[in-house]
Amino acid sequence: MRGPSGDAGVPVTELTALHMPAVWRSVALISSVSAALPLPTYRDDTKVRTKSRLLRDPHPELTPFELWRLSYVHRLLWGNSYQQKIRSRSGEVRELWPIRPDRVRAYRDTSSDAVPGGKLFEVTDDDGRIHVRTSREILHIPGLGYDGTCGVSPVRAASQGVGLALAAEKSGAKFFGQGAMLSGILQTEQRLQPEQAEALKARWKAKVSGSDNAYDVAVLDSGASFEPITMPYKDAQFLESRRFQVVEIARMFGVPLFLLMETERSTSWGTGLEQQALGFVVFDLHPMWLVPTEQRITKELVRPVAPDEYAEYTVEGLLRGDSRARAEFYRVMREVGAMSANDIRAKENMTPVDGGDTYLQPLNMAPLGNPPAPGPSAPNPAPSGDDDDDSGADD
Repeated sequence: MRGPSGDAGVPVTELTALHMPAVWRSVALISSVSAALPLPTYRDDTKVRTKSRLLRDPHPELTPFELWRLSYVHRLLWGNSYQQKIRSRSGEVRELWPIRPDRVRAYRDTSSDAVPGGKLFEVTDDDGRIHVRTSREILHIPGLGYDGTCGVSPVRAASQGVGLALAAEKSGAKFFGQGAMLSGILQTEQRLQPEQAEALKARWKAKVSGSDNAYDVAVLDSGASFEPITMPYKDAQFLESRRFQVVEIARMFGVPLFLLMETERSTSWGTGLEQQALGFVVFDLHPMWLVPTEQRITKELVRPVAPDEYAEYTVEGLLRGDSRARAEFYRVMREVGAMSANDIRAKENMTPVDGGDTYLQPLNMAPLGNPPAPGPSAPNPAPSGDDDDDSGADD
């Protein structure tokens, strides 16, 4: 499918956008981090984990990571993810098969008992035939949209910015491919034969090339002179515009610049990077991508089989923060009895230890209405010698 060219004159589609390294990196980062997170199921109002065969093995060929990563890639590029539900004879969903979003058209028709809400999907197969499916057959996870039916393609919504970035990449490739970058020009007052010009060039390069000749003094005779070529202002502007387009792509996907390997406009200090990474998880990754996925999975895949269960990503590993703050948090939670040693070890992806499930209670704290624990009693004082004298006074 050919996308809009925009003012930059470069066709922009979901696939051509991946030719821009910043787009590729953003899509790979969000999809891989999201798909790598554990997605367990729990009982309502508890943290008791349950088992979901479908989420453990949703596809006969793809691993869970590969399937959900592809789902996120589709949403990041097309704004929608579609997967066909393969059901068993009993009606339970046993497999999920991804469908390329450019083969699906979602729309709304008249609502009925068979199609609550009237949402239908026209799916084009490999032979070009169109099949109409319902929500019972298609798992649809839409991205950000405005009509409640489909998500909007981020690439198409930002086609001007993506097109400008692609045009800059193409222009730069042509510029360097044509060999238009010269370090300088050697010129003489007399006309040189081609052999003489090559000999002069070779002598000049031998004199100035290499680290041993750095800052050396060159002597030119016969009226020869060397004129270095500096980067024109327009070329400097071109390079700056390419850097700005990386910022635009980062803004488009909500990815911190340092995760796109761009640190010129970002702090490179450890704590600053940790805070930016936390902000990325809290303000972009979790609300934009993880929550819609876990809620849609709960609604269409988990609840129909187990009405009292839900799916939720485990994101604590991404929210742990820096090691010093994490250690202080664990210390306080351990001292007040909120966490055991094994609770802390689980947060750090460490194996449990024997006796690590004990919860400690501070000595100066007790449930309301209970007397505080008595302290150690003082030893009885030894009898004094005067008492012995008094007891024998009558003798």
